[in-house]
Amino acid sequence: MLVKIEQLESIVEESLVRIKLIPDSVWLEKSDPLKWSKKEILGHLIDSAQNNLRRVIVAQYDTQEKIVYDQDFWVQAQNYQLANTDEIIELWYLINKQLIRSFLQLPADKYHFTTNVGRTSIEFLNMEELLDMYIEHLDHHLNQIL
Repeated sequence: MLVKIEQLESIVEESLVRIKLIPDSVWLEKSDPLKWSKKEILGHLIDSAQNNLRRVIVAQYDTQEKIVYDQDFWVQAQNYQLANTDEIIELWYLINKQLIRSFLQLPADKYHFTTNVGRTSIEFLNMEELLDMYIEHLDHHLNQIL
């Protein structure tokens, strides 16, 4: 699991450098009014990190709790489009650093603990599967931004 945590940290650190090079005007562009801008995608990644951080913590004492979120509602409710871009970038970076710390603090005997991430069905993932899912999701959206 340590290798995967290091992979996540590498993705976050390397992406931060590239993200900071994106001009302000590009952050707000939308290919379609119903699609997210780059800023809203980064906001969505903040929401994802927050929810996954909660999953890592809660799964250590309650393996039955279902932690899901309505991603479109979260992005809309937080109005990332109007937020300061530098603040959004910093928040994305810091919440990911906290998620990394939480995975690092996770005792090895709790790697098998599960969390229910299913929105419409029961879908339990253990902590390593959760980390894999998060990295894949992060990569997907960072590719949209970068």
